Amino acid sequence: MLVKTRGVVLNYIKFRESSVIVKVYTEQLGIQSYIVNGVRKKGTGSRIALFQPFTLLEMVVYTSHRGGLTRISEYKSAHPFSTIPFDIRKSSILLFLSEMVSRTVKEEEENQPLFNFLYNAIIAFDEQESYFENFHLMFLLQLSYHLGFGPSSGTEIVEQVAFSANAQAMTSAPPVLTLQAYEVYFDALLRQPAEANIPNGKVRRELLAILIRYYQLHVDKLGEIKSLAILSEVLSE
Repeated sequence: MLVKTRGVVLNYIKFRESSVIVKVYTEQLGIQSYIVNGVRKKGTGSRIALFQPFTLLEMVVYTSHRGGLTRISEYKSAHPFSTIPFDIRKSSILLFLSEMVSRTVKEEEENQPLFNFLYNAIIAFDEQESYFENFHLMFLLQLSYHLGFGPSSGTEIVEQVAFSANAQAMTSAPPVLTLQAYEVYFDALLRQPAEANIPNGKVRRELLAILIRYYQLHVDKLGEIKSLAILSEVLSE
């Protein structure tokens, strides 16, 4: 059966000589994986750019009652980006966020509010020309509500992380006794995100470390976020 749907690309892996297996969060079917042939051809025939993290697609896809890998019948860009491919900071942020979504969203069924959030947030990010350094923090906070563990305040985030069994082992996070200093920043990101003032890259990295630990407390086997090192390097200032 064929289904017409929009999709948000999460990632892909190489398959055979010129194909990929792409993981997509679809509007109609939730998380799905598809084999796409011939997109890694050399020269002008390559269409691999359409399967970069968080690319937005319009697709006609095959479905099967048995589940598993299927194929895409037709696909095209749903919203060509105007800034993301040309800004390493933006592309690094989306690489990180696509990995977070891939590791936290598992449902193979329609979830319109979640899809709308992802789709609209990506478009808004592409259109934002400046002051987007906090986007990944705001995105993760908003995503947590769709995943069922959205915090009511910065205090809730900090207390859960501070009293977790391995809080002291958080990568690059400050000592537990100083975590309370970050509550005010989380409150600003939750209540007035557009006006939140994060003073520098160091504070931003610590907030992200705390937020990732918060996710680890709520998402089973979240694992290592491989793209985090790239993001930290690009947003070091």
